[in-house]
Amino acid sequence: MRKILFGVIITLVVLFSFKYCGGKVEERTVLQENSALIQQQINNVGKLVVTEGHFSEVFNYKNSKDVFGDYFTSEKKALIVVNAEITIAYDLSKIEFEVDEASKTLTILSIPKEDIKINPDLEYYDIQSDFFNPFEAKDYNDIKKIVKASLDKKLEASDLKANAKNRLISELSKFYILTNSLGWTLKYNENPVSTIDALQGLKL
Repeated sequence: MRKILFGVIITLVVLFSFKYCGGKVEERTVLQENSALIQQQINNVGKLVVTEGHFSEVFNYKNSKDVFGDYFTSEKKALIVVNAEITIAYDLSKIEFEVDEASKTLTILSIPKEDIKINPDLEYYDIQSDFFNPFEAKDYNDIKKIVKASLDKKLEASDLKANAKNRLISELSKFYILTNSLGWTLKYNENPVSTIDALQGLKL
């Protein structure tokens, strides 16, 4: 009788051990699969052009030069029509992140700064100059600098950067949805992101 009882106990212990170990292996496998899925989703994200804008301007360029002292002034001028395309993009493939399987946490360490490109198309009209004050390469370079400074001011005064950040937050919310669906925690700079609305307050 004792042998039978002892045999039953041994059998139960073995079955429990197999079940316990099997559960651990299965849990570990799921954890690794989730970790791989999260890393794959982030690595698959490429360059994101989030905002595109167009600006048009007309410039009057004038330059005067004194000739023979104050006796004669030579003036050159031109009318410039500028059509510019501005794009703001984020290279999300450069996101730095850590995946901690033990705590089931995805931590976004840093997000690359926005890449702003301004591509102006300049068309010159009514160019007037003379022998004493001709148009030179310096004039064209000066005009480009003036145009760029003006476009920079227009960009800062527009809502393009704000729109770009909103688009970026929209992309980052996909990471929150993914981690939340898997029972993981999303952090940015060690600060837990508990809701999608919390992403709006991130200082990028």
